[in-house]
Amino acid sequence: MSKRNDRRRAAQLLASVVGIEVQQGAADSEQISNTTEDLTQLLLPGSKRELTRMKKFRFQLLHEYIVGHISPCRVADIGGGKGLIAYLLQQSGWQATVIDPIHQALPTKYKDLLTDKQVQIDPSAVVTRLDCMFAPELARDYDLLVALHAHGCNIMIIDAALQYHRKVILLPCCIIDEPLIPAAGIHWLQCVADYAKTRGFTVEPFQLNFKGQNIGLYMIPACGNHICSVLSE
Repeated sequence: MSKRNDRRRAAQLLASVVGIEVQQGAADSEQISNTTEDLTQLLLPGSKRELTRMKKFRFQLLHEYIVGHISPCRVADIGGGKGLIAYLLQQSGWQATVIDPIHQALPTKYKDLLTDKQVQIDPSAVVTRLDCMFAPELARDYDLLVALHAHGCNIMIIDAALQYHRKVILLPCCIIDEPLIPAAGIHWLQCVADYAKTRGFTVEPFQLNFKGQNIGLYMIPACGNHICSVLSE
């Protein structure tokens, strides 16, 4: 599939999740993109030309989205791997914990998207880790649950967030090991968004500029507005 068709499909999916009708047979992806422009969170305002080259920095881009939209709080990075998101949030003044059954060391360096420079991570730096699978009761200890392409626990995270009135940021990837199967013709991302809405969450879709499944869902429980208050724009 061409890059143009990839962009068109992503734009259509984003519009579908947020409930916007996109004209059938739109002339090109630019027309669809214009429809969803106000919903697509392209980070680093005023730097769109730079963003066109940011195709692989998913952890940095998600970090910038989080700190740009939510006040610092206790966050669980579920399926966080090496822990770069948790590290970046920690550097921004957050209390961040990685929850992942496979223990991995922090990366040695990363690219700072603001300065366009490589940053070396101090070899002594650490992030708090729980070397285990996510379990619903773990949500009790955090204000925000984050899962970037975490397999098999997206629905569990939503249910746990509902139980403990926590906010959630999900970038669902696939339906592997999930208890929910989308109906015919329904995309998995749409299925997750619809499920959260039926559980009483307000769902705010956003899109980041990296390759792969880059549409996220920021979910706010009906009774969760006192936790992790959203920054005013």
